[in-house]
Amino acid sequence: AGEALLGRVVDGLGNPIDGKGPIKSTERRVADVKAPGIIPRKSVHEPMATGLKAIDAMIPIGRGQRELIIGDRQTGKTAVALDTILNQKAYNEAAGSDESKKLYCIYVAIGQKRSTVAQLVKKLEETGAMAYTIVVAATASDPAPMQFLAPYSATAMAEFFRDNGRHALIIYDDLSKQAVAYRQMSLLLRRPPGREAYPGDVFYLHSRLLERSAKLNSDFGAGSLTALPIIETQAGDVSAYIPTNVISITDGQIFLETELFYQGVRPAVNTGLSVSRVGSSAQTSAMKSVAGKVKLELAQYREMAAFAQFGSDLDASTQQLLNRGARLTELMKQAQYSPMTNAEIVCVIYAGTSGYLDKIGVKDVSRFEAGLLKHLRTAGKALLEDITKKDRKVAGDLEKAIRAELDAFAKDFA
Repeated sequence: AGEALLGRVVDGLGNPIDGKGPIKSTERRVADVKAPGIIPRKSVHEPMATGLKAIDAMIPIGRGQRELIIGDRQTGKTAVALDTILNQKAYNEAAGSDESKKLYCIYVAIGQKRSTVAQLVKKLEETGAMAYTIVVAATASDPAPMQFLAPYSATAMAEFFRDNGRHALIIYDDLSKQAVAYRQMSLLLRRPPGREAYPGDVFYLHSRLLERSAKLNSDFGAGSLTALPIIETQAGDVSAYIPTNVISITDGQIFLETELFYQGVRPAVNTGLSVSRVGSSAQTSAMKSVAGKVKLELAQYREMAAFAQFGSDLDASTQQLLNRGARLTELMKQAQYSPMTNAEIVCVIYAGTSGYLDKIGVKDVSRFEAGLLKHLRTAGKALLEDITKKDRKVAGDLEKAIRAELDAFAKDFA
């Protein structure tokens, strides 16, 4: 463990596998330690920004939270996690030498193809995100015990930051493969198989791992460890054994759906089924004040859209709801590797819920958003800084300021 691991790729035992020479770290830690008790903990209250509109607004994640990312294969689970790592770059650079603001990332690849891991590391290096990231890889060609151990040793590396009053984020990609490796080991050891042939203690396998992610109180250094475990489902079956286990351990989940992914809604987050059980206390006031409305309007839209398929003559208010909902759904889309700051998300969502998009065609929403962001990053720089530095509700003078920038941009948009 230690800072010397940052920027390196190691195996499940902490040995370097990136060919950049030995790791100069003297500190060693036990891989499988007991999780912090109840006394050292504190409730989650600081935001952990992912830079993704759909998540930061509707399923916010706090530092010290465990938020499951669940979905079928090829629904963009790793993409969400990767974007979260890339999004920390701006925050870490802005923090300078203030360690309490920085967020170190640990990415654990369990049972993945080597080529996939190499691609990911290349992306992290290109963007300069490797500077604050450790990659732990137990690939498909590694034996089962390595795939089983990798998450634990990676968590021990992450706990180095948590216990020194800093903040870390750990991504387990993915825990279904760890469970499969553990099942293989258990069956070879002749332990009696249980449901789906998994051993009886497979719940404990994941619970003891995820309980180590916590927010510590100030007596213990006020550090935190946030976890984003990933689970792959088979054909959207969330009620299988491992998914239900991990859902019950974590503080919420982000559902990614194949259906949405193919419709072009990316990130393919199903906002109806996704929840964050501690999130709203970790949101900034500005975000909280605009996010509530977008959640409600999208929920009403989903309800109405189901009805609207049957009837043709809809009254004006229903039609308005459907129009607004279609535009908000469009607004929640976001390209990969293009994270947004908290302030930018606030302004964009405010534009959506305040009717600025209602006159624009659904196809033009993304163009409007791109233009608005460009405008805010140049002419509206002061406004973005104001939202970032002085966190307050979007009301009164702040609302006026946001409206002024939106009006200035909207009148020229065509």
